[in-house]
Amino acid sequence: MVKKVRDYYLYVEDIIDCIKKIKRYTKGITLEKFSHEEIIIDAVVRNFEIIGEATRQLPQRIKDKYPAIEWKLMIAFRNVIIHEYFGINLKIMWDIIKNELPLLEQKLKKIHINPLASVRKKGEE
Repeated sequence: MVKKVRDYYLYVEDIIDCIKKIKRYTKGITLEKFSHEEIIIDAVVRNFEIIGEATRQLPQRIKDKYPAIEWKLMIAFRNVIIHEYFGINLKIMWDIIKNELPLLEQKLKKIHINPLASVRKKGEE
């Protein structure tokens, strides 16, 4: 099977889309309600998995260009969700949703706004 190569900005778009979904799923609810809503938790977890996987697929040159984004933590969180699913701390997840995702979304939108003006490989100009 041949691996399909995607432009990096499509991965950034995937991450932004997942952030928007998570914000939509959790809008207007409290941590207490969130922690009792299995369907919402499952949907949020799935989108965090996609965020981590899309981040993992980004070329290293893009991650190097934007060191203010905590790429390694995004991938690490995905790994925890997938491999230690039984021990997900909903309070930590909630904190990430409410305090980290809005900032991450802003940073990613700056990358996504102008993909052609961003990092290019040598010889692509």
